[in-house]
Amino acid sequence: MTTAVTDTTARAGSVPAIVRRRLATLENWLDPYSWLITAVITVAAGIMRLAGVSNPKGYVFDEVYYPTDAWDMLQHGVEWDEKSDSAGYVVHPPLGKWLIALGEKIFGNTELGWRFTAALAGTLMILILIRVAYRMFRSVVLAGTAGLLMTLDGFQLVLSRTALLDIFLGLFVLASFAAMLLDRDHYRRRLLRALEDGPLERAPRAVPWWLLAAGVLFGLACGVKWSGLFFLPFFGALIVVWRVQARRSAGIPGLLGGLVGDLGWGLASFVLSFVFYLATWIGWFVTDTGWDRHYRAQQGLSEPPVLGALINLLHFHQGAFGFHTGLTKPHNYQSWPWQWLLLGRPVAFYWPPDAGSGCGAPNCIREILLLGTPVLWWSFLPALALLVWFGISRRDWRAYAILTGAAAGLVPWFYFAAADSRTMFSFYVLPALPFLILAVVYVLGAVLASPKDPLFGTVAVAVYVALVAICFAYFYPIFVGQLIPYDSWMSRMWLGNRWI
Repeated sequence: MTTAVTDTTARAGSVPAIVRRRLATLENWLDPYSWLITAVITVAAGIMRLAGVSNPKGYVFDEVYYPTDAWDMLQHGVEWDEKSDSAGYVVHPPLGKWLIALGEKIFGNTELGWRFTAALAGTLMILILIRVAYRMFRSVVLAGTAGLLMTLDGFQLVLSRTALLDIFLGLFVLASFAAMLLDRDHYRRRLLRALEDGPLERAPRAVPWWLLAAGVLFGLACGVKWSGLFFLPFFGALIVVWRVQARRSAGIPGLLGGLVGDLGWGLASFVLSFVFYLATWIGWFVTDTGWDRHYRAQQGLSEPPVLGALINLLHFHQGAFGFHTGLTKPHNYQSWPWQWLLLGRPVAFYWPPDAGSGCGAPNCIREILLLGTPVLWWSFLPALALLVWFGISRRDWRAYAILTGAAAGLVPWFYFAAADSRTMFSFYVLPALPFLILAVVYVLGAVLASPKDPLFGTVAVAVYVALVAICFAYFYPIFVGQLIPYDSWMSRMWLGNRWI
């Protein structure tokens, strides 16, 4: 027994400290304090997102489309056009609508039924963000700060209380990134264990289950909206870079052999993404009534089993893609990507023509405005700029990982804005939001870690979070559609007509 312990210690000691440090991963993920703060913030966020979610009554903004499609899918298996009593034409994949339908199945075709799963998805986003931040920063304080900032963000709150698709897309993109982080840790942990037995010629072989899980989650993201595809090249490159750096830290010679393995498992993960994406179309496959379900047969062409259905689905996708690229019709609340982080044009989700009385003033207003908490959102651009500096000066993998996620959620929209001037809205930025918050938290962590004046850093971070909370409370009435006096509403329109 003593000999075994001595041998283990000798093997552990054979790994240089610098190598061990470079391959280090989070070990105390079961830390009870981290889970306590996760539970407290998640429960608080869930209460805020579910409390009064049935109000306002009736459809809010694009709820006129997705909850009705979801209800039809419960009845027919596919989206339906009640006027023609035939398949409805849609331009988004079905998973987000199936998730809305889950709430309708439980609570009926009511406001609670429409919005319940969106509130649940928004809450789960906060839970996952806290755990991602804890794994990246290894700090309960910073992890809690990340969850608190998203909890106090009006943009995420509004989308969590509305039956649109973007909150589900954001959830699956963030969950995919979380699985990638777990894969990074597991890969490095395997390398470190193998190094304890001596120098390595190549990385140990093992099935990267978390990488495959990331592929599944990514496929589900694309099953909500095709814009999930924007993250594919960014996330794929990030995984390869992480693995190459891990092998280099472990002293494994050469590059090609390990890279081939990375690409092989990456391909397997992508295949899983494709399979699970197709699975989201299950209602379309198992019925004969979906749009273009038998397109080839209607054209007098052969329709072989399985392959015929896939070809028909491809034709459906071609038509939907043409719709998206040709969508240039002006909208009063459209905006461009360079306006989003500046809150240049938020979207009015709810504005009843007769708000009623009872607010204690002659004129009352009730509005739901898709607006990010200004103090938080106006911190994003400075935080990203500082993150670039930290990434270069510190060569910190966390900095460029966060920048990669933020770029994936933002940069492609700049291209489409320039290429085809399609109609866009600020809620398209939702999948990038977790990474923007992580950028702010990274900078706050640097302030906290300042060796010159730790007390100043603590006070500065506390003041910043307090300002975000105060700003959120001030704008809360127009996040949830409370009845307020006209003057109170107008005082919140900080950018004048841009917010009206």
